Amino acid sequence: MRLVAYLDGDGAEAVGRVDGTRVHRLRGVDRIDRHLSPGALAGAAAEESVPLDGLTLLPVARPEKVFCVGLNYRSHIEETGRELPTYPVLFPKFASSLIGHGAPIALPPESAQVDYEAELAVVIGTPGRRIPREKALDHVLGYTICNDVTMRDFQYLTHQWMQGKAWDGATPLGPVLVTADELDPGALDIALRLNGRQLQSATTDRLIFDVPELIRVVSQFTRLETGDVILTGTPGGVGYRRDPQVFLADGDIVEVEISGIGTLRNTVRAEA
Repeated sequence: MRLVAYLDGDGAEAVGRVDGTRVHRLRGVDRIDRHLSPGALAGAAAEESVPLDGLTLLPVARPEKVFCVGLNYRSHIEETGRELPTYPVLFPKFASSLIGHGAPIALPPESAQVDYEAELAVVIGTPGRRIPREKALDHVLGYTICNDVTMRDFQYLTHQWMQGKAWDGATPLGPVLVTADELDPGALDIALRLNGRQLQSATTDRLIFDVPELIRVVSQFTRLETGDVILTGTPGGVGYRRDPQVFLADGDIVEVEISGIGTLRNTVRAEA
């Protein structure tokens, strides 16, 4: 099943099932968050459909917690000159960071080094704490796409990365959520294009810490709730490590494509 979150004709939040070019609204489901009851999506009756084209899409989930993983592809680790980690590098984002497919990425006037990062995102369906690796995928609702936009000049102000990662209105998530029964998270192609030029390309079988391991590690120290999101890391090719460096500018179009999910597309706009 493919799901989208969007605004209806009255400006209210809604969740719908995608059927080709149409979206069937799910009755009684307004958002994918910690208040979503078990089985609500599968059991929700579908209302009359509306065209997908033209809908204002929202982030596909409304997480209480967003966990980001750094240095999880060998190609990215090699371009940074770091050693392979033995434990996932974790940092947070906030719900206020997230925007939907088609929404403008906010380019803040304070940063001169705004970078892109293509990532597979995992959305939790069944809550849990201390989840064993062998049961981790049972807790996944589905998968979507993220662009982990990063302000590099702020990221490297300290040894902690949060100040470069958690800017409001700068992290696209979407366009659709593909339920876990339809995808193998370890066998997906991932790519990023900037104004049509491909700058990142990899496959998710190159993850150092795979999805089950990330769920195990994160749930060890905090309870995962429905709607929580884990960003699994980006491959090599980020703008900061290129020569010459590449940073996002007003008017740029950034596309992240993952096989089996689709393409997340956003335009970069300078904040007023």
